[in-house]
Amino acid sequence: MKSYQNLHLVRLRLFRLASIVFAIHIILPLSACSSWNKSGLSVKEAAPPDLLGAKDIDPAMRERIARAVAQDTDERALRDELKQQPGNVDAAIRLTKALVVQKRESEALPILDSVLLAAPGNLRALNAKGVVFDLEGRHDAAQALYRQALKTEPGNQMLRNNLNLSLALDGTAEPGASARSL
Repeated sequence: MKSYQNLHLVRLRLFRLASIVFAIHIILPLSACSSWNKSGLSVKEAAPPDLLGAKDIDPAMRERIARAVAQDTDERALRDELKQQPGNVDAAIRLTKALVVQKRESEALPILDSVLLAAPGNLRALNAKGVVFDLEGRHDAAQALYRQALKTEPGNQMLRNNLNLSLALDGTAEPGASARSL
């Protein structure tokens, strides 16, 4: 029994000794890296690299960066304009176009809804909302908006074309058939 206890104590001491040696091997190099103005293993600060010259930047990358910055600026400006003038259909349509280009159609719908609240029945806003619905695959809703707008202005070719396109996308009629029947 005593030999078992001695063996257990020896193993425990060896484990502690191994743990201490391991800790020293790990902590010592780390402490040298973080030393305060001491020589040894500390990292030497390198001089900052020179800025890239205009000739070193890829022109396509430069254009993408400029376009992204301009889009953000334009989007903010259009949103601010709409806050000041909620019925500004021009600003709403420009913002909708910008969001559609970025494949953010779902963000355009609330903008168009608020414009339609301020300017109910506006043909351009109804058309824009119909286009967004078509892009989202909601052709029935888009067609209802186009038809609503065509009741106000039956000769509007843009609305007729968009209705025909929506019907063709939906597969419910031959392109051009339904708009002529209105």
